[in-house]
Amino acid sequence: MSAQADQRPVIDVTLVRRLIGSQFPHWADLPVRPVELDGWDNRTFRLGDQMTVRLPSHRGYAAQVAKEHRWLPVLAPQLPLPIPSPLAKGTPAEGYPFGWSVYAWIDGEPSATGRIDDLTGFATTLAGFLGALQRIDAVGGPPAGQHNFYRGGPLHTYDTDARRAIAALGDRIDGDTATKLWDAALVTGWDGPPVWVHGDVAAGNLLVRDGRLAAVIDFGCSGVGDPACDVTIAWTLLSGPSRQAFRAALDPDPDTWARGRGWALWKAAITLADADVDSGRTSAARQVIDDVLTEFEREA
Repeated sequence: MSAQADQRPVIDVTLVRRLIGSQFPHWADLPVRPVELDGWDNRTFRLGDQMTVRLPSHRGYAAQVAKEHRWLPVLAPQLPLPIPSPLAKGTPAEGYPFGWSVYAWIDGEPSATGRIDDLTGFATTLAGFLGALQRIDAVGGPPAGQHNFYRGGPLHTYDTDARRAIAALGDRIDGDTATKLWDAALVTGWDGPPVWVHGDVAAGNLLVRDGRLAAVIDFGCSGVGDPACDVTIAWTLLSGPSRQAFRAALDPDPDTWARGRGWALWKAAITLADADVDSGRTSAARQVIDDVLTEFEREA
């Protein structure tokens, strides 16, 4: 692996045009423009009106390209909502060190409570999607590992990070209750067969159209294993009746729900502990921590 691959390469419209022109010349005349809301793991560009180009921003995400090309066509026909459809796989070139992808464009906006007409209905639809994903034959699927940051793997992978974040937050949160929640999550484990997980069920990866859930995107963290990591959306987007509807429709066992709550606490705690300034992101993390701690105490 080159030294350049250890860094985040410069990814811009000019690079994408060069890559398309050299590897897929039949698309070279199509306009390239950045998408309005881009991600951190990958940079995404619109190619014409019907396609997107997606490039890993660091070598840590590079293995996800081959995985998505291998498995998305297998998963898509068995799911009740659209997911990304790979059209072409590019190779390293033009000074860019990783493989990259061209996908079919999916219309929709990243989900947010203000864009959803019925949050409870949205939650039920999402639970139906995740339930269908979990029922797909997982034999041969990629187990948790570095390729997906151990989503679907044991929660214990992030034990040190979680405890460090809880300690760093000091009296900004109820550290005693947070530690009890974390310990309670760690003593549980998935004892069923591995199932498919999306791995990053976050608001930005759930597309809304006409007020309803229209598609699920970004399967870079997908794999097979413990489904608890996909439960975190219950606290990061849903609340009150919608959270209850999601839980009822998905029907995870209590231990899986507890581990999902642990995943949510870990992510929110490290986000809040690492933040330099107060922002919408840290406010959201504070709310997640408040919600999981309140629920944990109520159910204890």
